[in-house]
Amino acid sequence: MLISHYLHQLQLCVRRHTPLTAKNLHAQIIKAGLEHCGPLPNTLIDGYGKCGLIQDALHLFDEMPHRDHVSWASILTAHNQANLPHLALSMFPSMLKDDELGPDHFVLASLVKACTALGAIRKGKQVHAHFVLSPFRDDNVVKSSLVDMYAKCGLLDNARGVFDSISLKNSVSWAAMISGYARHGRKSEASDLFQRVPVRNLFSWTAFISGLVQSGNGVDAFYLFIEMRREGVNIVDPLVLSSIVGATANLAVLELGKQIHGLVITLGYESCIFISNALVDMYAKCSDILAAKEIFGRMQRRDVVSWTSIIVGTAQHGQAKEALAIYDEMIYAGVKPNEVTFVGLIYACSHVGLVSKGRYLFKSMKEDYGINPSLQHYTCFLDLLSRSGQLDEAENLINAMPFKPDEPTWAALLSSCKHHNNIEMGIRVADHLLSLEPEDPSTYILLSNIYARAELWEKVSKVRKLMAFMEVKKQPGYSCIELGKESEVFYAGETAHSMKDVIFGLLKKLDAEMRRRGYVPDISSVLHDMEWQEKERQLFWHSERLAVAYGLLKAVPGTVIRVVKNLRVCGDCHTVLKFISTIMKREIVVRDANRYHHFKDGECSCNDFW
Repeated sequence: MLISHYLHQLQLCVRRHTPLTAKNLHAQIIKAGLEHCGPLPNTLIDGYGKCGLIQDALHLFDEMPHRDHVSWASILTAHNQANLPHLALSMFPSMLKDDELGPDHFVLASLVKACTALGAIRKGKQVHAHFVLSPFRDDNVVKSSLVDMYAKCGLLDNARGVFDSISLKNSVSWAAMISGYARHGRKSEASDLFQRVPVRNLFSWTAFISGLVQSGNGVDAFYLFIEMRREGVNIVDPLVLSSIVGATANLAVLELGKQIHGLVITLGYESCIFISNALVDMYAKCSDILAAKEIFGRMQRRDVVSWTSIIVGTAQHGQAKEALAIYDEMIYAGVKPNEVTFVGLIYACSHVGLVSKGRYLFKSMKEDYGINPSLQHYTCFLDLLSRSGQLDEAENLINAMPFKPDEPTWAALLSSCKHHNNIEMGIRVADHLLSLEPEDPSTYILLSNIYARAELWEKVSKVRKLMAFMEVKKQPGYSCIELGKESEVFYAGETAHSMKDVIFGLLKKLDAEMRRRGYVPDISSVLHDMEWQEKERQLFWHSERLAVAYGLLKAVPGTVIRVVKNLRVCGDCHTVLKFISTIMKREIVVRDANRYHHFKDGECSCNDFW
């Protein structure tokens, strides 16, 4: 009776997630002399694991005089739940060697889950081999775990092979296969499988929608979400809302984001931490940083993702000092930063030239938090040094970093050589970059400009011939402007728009006023053999100017004009938008491929440091 009482209390403790109660119960069990009786030790390990007390679970496991399959399954599960899958895998050989136990289906499922979390496909295949040779080879739960592992690791044909072998498919295996297809761009196969699901519940809808979002098919995800709503599927779990908010962030459609936010509030999920995190990120990416800050300020509980989202958001919007101040608050609150936090912080320093602060943060990653800088961290730090004119230090860093620098890394240094007019280093970097046979069209334009500035016309010719030979074509620039529930897309050089003449007329008037105020077109970014008048005309039809002019004509007077551009804003358009903001007395926000530019009263939030 006493053992049954403690088992019941431990189960309640797990359901209520009360770690202190678990410890008190353990003390009572020891006092009663029952610590090694029946299922109590294994239940305690399971309880500690589910209450987040991994060290207590491990200590109890190590002290057990006799460990069985349930003990091992419990401790491995505890490590997976504590996000320590590498430790779960490292423990497994002891099961075979020390306890002389072969894995059962519960242990195998835990090992597969650990491999999935780590993306350790080679070890996962080894566990799969253990499974095939074991007496449990027909277990459908392990097979479902294998489907999930192969699908998440991109081995979809392997996943499908295991999926087809499952005699009784559960919702987990269906969702894993559908999500895997959708996530890796095999939309038609995901759709075919989705149509065959015996019961299309929220779990299967979420799998398909989230997979589409992760593969960049945000529009398709929205249509599917609308279909789900029409079918009256009850959203009893907010995960699908998190995915659709993420889709809105990627599409940068503010009005749509507001509607989804309204649905979140209606369903009562705004207080859910991962939904709030997604909303902070969404509003920041939709250029409404004030709304992002409001949501962050209302959050009752914040985790590292919450803090990192607002830090990255404020940094991208040019508010570097505020981003750094938020980081100080985060540390004061006792939240440990992660890799993404430092990307945002170093990025913030890069866009205002805080070299000393950037150096400190780069060192702090390793020394204070044990985070080894990734290629992305090195690239951000290199960008900071080179933008700030520390070109020698930047070149030394790129040669000493423990990663092979990629094309964007070299291009960032080359761009700064051009900006700071360091011709000698520019030629050296350009020659190296050219030897890498770059793929990005903008890199070739940069190379051509560097060589042209150095009057190395033979190399300019070589670059252009390479572009022709490799059929390198500059990605067509386009800009999207949102006006309430409607949006309009403009392409560079577009001449077929119904309002072309009115837009052209407004741009002509603005151009005349800008020239009166001292504007001189910068044609350096136009890579064509044409007269300067024609180059000026090419600049005149850049997509962001067309979008802004359309906004000035159609938007409610006094409202902020928000534009999303697929490429980086060129230097000339950046100057033009500053002029327009002061002439028309309007705030203009442009999200380009790199960051956000807030143009107001003739100034930009980037302080021309972008």
